[in-house]
Amino acid sequence: QVQLVESGGGSVQAGGSLRLSCAASGRSFSRNSMGWFRQAPGKEREFLAVINWSGDSTYYADSVKGRFAISRDNAKNTQYLQMNSLQPEDTAVYYCAASLGWTTEPSRYAYWGQGTQVTVSS
Repeated sequence: QVQLVESGGGSVQAGGSLRLSCAASGRSFSRNSMGWFRQAPGKEREFLAVINWSGDSTYYADSVKGRFAISRDNAKNTQYLQMNSLQPEDTAVYYCAASLGWTTEPSRYAYWGQGTQVTVSS
């Protein structure tokens, strides 16, 4: 069974940091681009960041550029999202996903984690 499992979410005050992890099991994703998305209540799922299979190319949404950093460790079949300078508007459920190509479009991501809640208080 293929699974992506996020961890590292929680509650933090504005200006704080969190590091999300996404551990994959059931198959290797070392040849897939991997991405992070989030969804706040009443809003559509928002693309945040994508990293290519080797980890040497990344792309970020303007809303998180300069604050968030995506990385991966193929030996551990795990990807990460380091989130700094968090603000209340970053409050959402955060999802990791594995894509069929280099893309920001959610429909091109074939595998999704269950999500982890991030809450930022002012």
